[in-house]
Amino acid sequence: MTERVTDAAPDPNDAAVEGALRPTSLQEFVGQERVKSQLGLVLEAARRRGRAADHVLLSGPPGLGKTTLACIIAAELQAPLRITSGPALQHAGDVAAVLASLQPGEVLFLDEIHRTARAAEEMLYLAMEDFRVDVIVGKGPGATAIPLEIAPFTLVGATTRAGLLPSPLRDRFGFTAHLDFYDPPDLEIILRRSAVLLEVPLHDDGAVEIAGRCRGTPRIANRLLRRVRDFAQVHGNGVVDHATARAALELYEVDELGLDRIDRAVLDVLINRFGGGPVGLSTLAVAVGEEPETIETVAEPFLARLGMIIRTPRGRVAAPAAWSHLGANPPLPPQGVLDLGT
Repeated sequence: MTERVTDAAPDPNDAAVEGALRPTSLQEFVGQERVKSQLGLVLEAARRRGRAADHVLLSGPPGLGKTTLACIIAAELQAPLRITSGPALQHAGDVAAVLASLQPGEVLFLDEIHRTARAAEEMLYLAMEDFRVDVIVGKGPGATAIPLEIAPFTLVGATTRAGLLPSPLRDRFGFTAHLDFYDPPDLEIILRRSAVLLEVPLHDDGAVEIAGRCRGTPRIANRLLRRVRDFAQVHGNGVVDHATARAALELYEVDELGLDRIDRAVLDVLINRFGGGPVGLSTLAVAVGEEPETIETVAEPFLARLGMIIRTPRGRVAAPAAWSHLGANPPLPPQGVLDLGT
């Protein structure tokens, strides 16, 4: 039975739709071919040994399939799945309670693992390595550590910021995978599959139009498909073709490259308010009206992938492609700016 522990309850309708669109096996999972091959080998070896699979760490930007892969891992191993999140584990006792109730071979999915509290994180070290935790009873000099054996399990950790994981935790994962942004052909396949499940008539040119504007992210592709479906049903004949998709995405302020309101706001602030930068992340976030984490994890990876933002020790700099996208002429870059980035 799946236990879901989250710090914010998702909308049940959205959760139901997302769950219906998720593939249930590695064979159905589209894209990420290298990760699929490697993960399939790890799972097949575990099945043949009849033991719990090695712990798995999945990293990458939001919406690329980390949660879906965790569900697939449990399904492929024919094991129960327990779902929780890093922010929900704030004390060592929280971890001990979850681990003590695991069944043999169960898969524990820990989303946003980099946000786990340090005390809870340290208890995971021993559990992942020796399948044992030490429960501290009492306080001060009279405190006693009672070892508690736990059933062998597979921890699947997901993170959007792998660099925040301490080395002792990261090194305990037997398999680490980084999910990359998707190419348009793979996204078109995902859109066609989702359209069938949603019973949406989708033309090939409509799939191409949506795939080119969804930032290389399946979650965004499925969300845009639902919004285009709504537009087609209200303003058209219910069929999603190129013209309908284009009109709908323009209404929702998603341009030809997939940039949305936040992306364009970041570029506009960089170019029109700060002359192209460099601008610090906090200053940029305040000017845009968003949290720094939103800029860093949502907008910046995609803008950097398009070559529109350059990260330097002095701050973010607008690249020539950003100026061109906004219809402005880039100035000559200050000497030394372009060779300072990391």
